[in-house]
Amino acid sequence: MVRVFVGFFSTKTIQEQVERLKEQTEDFIKGKWVEPQNYHMTFQFIGEVPEEKLMDIIKGVQEVSQRNKPIRVKYKSLGVFPDIDKARVLWIGVSEGAERLKALAKDVYNTNKKYGIRSDGKPFYPHVTICRIKEYDKKKLKNLLKRYENYNFGEDLVDRISIIRSSLTSIGPIYSVLEEFYLNG
Repeated sequence: MVRVFVGFFSTKTIQEQVERLKEQTEDFIKGKWVEPQNYHMTFQFIGEVPEEKLMDIIKGVQEVSQRNKPIRVKYKSLGVFPDIDKARVLWIGVSEGAERLKALAKDVYNTNKKYGIRSDGKPFYPHVTICRIKEYDKKKLKNLLKRYENYNFGEDLVDRISIIRSSLTSIGPIYSVLEEFYLNG
């Protein structure tokens, strides 16, 4: 069995701002900050699949890449999942390009479904996870989200989609690209 997802690795555009955020929040957010090389958007989390199903996923993602053009995105604002009362994930959102990313994620989901690939069923929300929160001060976190509500974190070009293996380890996940396809629709 292989644990996989379909996604896009962000460029290092947001790295400096995330480092600044880390420093600003060290007294009220305790958690595991994502390593810069692991910044990504997940279009479909598939989870554990038998190795023989990988070819179907590869075929599906290749089809999707041939139908879709690159997407220019602007990273904007901070948010948390699931909500401020139970914040477990701190993320950077997407303003420009969000609707096209949603369409791309839907295409990935529908194409993989055609090949019998199931997903976790969570709706796609364009974002890049930057921290897995363990403890936090709610009031200070609320103020941080307000302060960064319209903050521009930079731009990126989503020009490829990847099938990514996620190996869970005691020091955090290790991601490796199994296949990657450029968007050229």
